[in-house]
Amino acid sequence: MTEDPATLTLDLDGWEGPLDVLLALARNQKVDLKAISILALVDQYLRFVEEARAIKLELAADYLVMAAWLAYLKSGLLLPRDPEVEPNPEELALRLQLRLERLSAMREAGARLVARDRIGRDVFPRGAPEGLRTQRKALWQAEIYDLIAAYGVITARTRPVMHIVAQREVMTLEAALERVGRLLGITMEWRTIETFLPPAATGVFRKSALASSFVAALELAKQGRAELRQQSPFAPLYLRTPVEPRA
Repeated sequence: MTEDPATLTLDLDGWEGPLDVLLALARNQKVDLKAISILALVDQYLRFVEEARAIKLELAADYLVMAAWLAYLKSGLLLPRDPEVEPNPEELALRLQLRLERLSAMREAGARLVARDRIGRDVFPRGAPEGLRTQRKALWQAEIYDLIAAYGVITARTRPVMHIVAQREVMTLEAALERVGRLLGITMEWRTIETFLPPAATGVFRKSALASSFVAALELAKQGRAELRQQSPFAPLYLRTPVEPRA
């Protein structure tokens, strides 16, 4: 008979109690399996399966495996043992018990996962999520040339700079004004600006004299002391003394 619908309790000759306890005792050789009737075990198991259909079919499957191994252990006691058969029935029974315990642990873990709080039903996310924080780490790759070049740039910034101005001969604006104004006073014809340069002006001094003379010509034209003429852009620049209008 079965007292608990979820537990297979046997009532056999030589044993009365749960099947799993009988299997554990048989493995430890603490119960006489020869006195247990396999036929009565099968009949009681079939009645348990009929009643367990409405409860849990997988529970009946576990007990079926236990009953089968119990029958296998009894057959090992009744029949002569073959020394070449490995492992022995006791070891197989121990493996069965470990597998059943592992299966029970997996079922309990699955039940705990299903019973956890669910988002949207038991717990709710924040209305304004903050997002994920991004952490960036730079991976520098440089060769010896890059390091030397960077060192040179940094040292060039902090290195004291000494400016040395080379002394060169130039014509000042005052000297150009005096020379161009003096030469314009003795001629009334159009002459190019190169005519007003010093005769010995060469090289860098000639460029300086030409620039100063050009500025002096513009200043004299502004004062009304000279007239300028140029036929086209970049054409020669001509100067002369202003001609007074006839009465």
